[in-house]
Amino acid sequence: MNEIRNTIIIGGGPAGYTAALYAARADLNPLVIEGFSWGGQLMITSDVENYPGFKGGILGPELMQEFRAQAERFGAEFLTDDVTRVDFSEQPFRVYVGNDEYLGQTVVVATGATARQLGLESEQRLQGRGVTYCAVCDAAFYRDKEVLVVGGGDSAMEEALFLTKFATKVTVIHRRDEFRASQIMLDRARANEKIDFVTNAVVEAVLGDDKMTGARLRDMLTDETSEIAADGLFVAIGHDPNTRLFLDQLEHDEAGYLMTQPGTTETNVPGVFAVGDVQDHVYRQAVTAAGSGCMGALDAERFLAAREGHLFAAESAPRS
Repeated sequence: MNEIRNTIIIGGGPAGYTAALYAARADLNPLVIEGFSWGGQLMITSDVENYPGFKGGILGPELMQEFRAQAERFGAEFLTDDVTRVDFSEQPFRVYVGNDEYLGQTVVVATGATARQLGLESEQRLQGRGVTYCAVCDAAFYRDKEVLVVGGGDSAMEEALFLTKFATKVTVIHRRDEFRASQIMLDRARANEKIDFVTNAVVEAVLGDDKMTGARLRDMLTDETSEIAADGLFVAIGHDPNTRLFLDQLEHDEAGYLMTQPGTTETNVPGVFAVGDVQDHVYRQAVTAAGSGCMGALDAERFLAAREGHLFAAESAPRS
């Protein structure tokens, strides 16, 4: 019989590593199955300037390495592999990596979400050098520059409006002439003098060698191509939560995001907790994911303490 872990954390990003840190400091000896793509979306982010504590900014991969090392310092154990199957039907919970089975009294799901991409080779090559997926994260790098936003929903309009605080010009590119965005968001974007629209067009390539200089567009009606100069490309075509493994066992919304009890990280399965972007389609920031990871670890600790009849001790324990 495999060792039964107090806590298994699935996923390695700001939420998962923070959960690991808190769980390790609570002597829960967590196993973190971080995945081959550990670090999450920050691994494709260059300078991070809005995470507290780094006044000069920090590279996204470096920040994730610091998160990981801090959790490891307090005893978190890491497995750099992908979970292939879970069974939350009974205690202990079963988490599988291929044919290997891991047992846990609690599980913290921190698998995050993935920004949808255009699927272009040039997009991949220029990520962090003009191509980005988060205006709140990166808009300040484009002060007094011209940028493009791809998308036609509320997220694209929100990104475009936020970018007008910094950029001199924002061009929204959409493949159709009708938008999925709510009318109020579309009206706000159209009323902003800094925002232009190019409809019935798709980005065929991102231009530039070491950094982005523009994009090549293809007209969906005429199939003609044209080039537009720009310093940045913000892809705002949505995110997909990484929840495929859990959809048949954990409650989720129509978009696939896991649902938690208000004010907690508790899912519909007692002892299973969801943290970070896997259950957050609103904020999607490293700092909110980290805070959620802290909550998940504390919820797991209290769940275990309550099972042992020591809930008061867990609730009153110092957290600093």
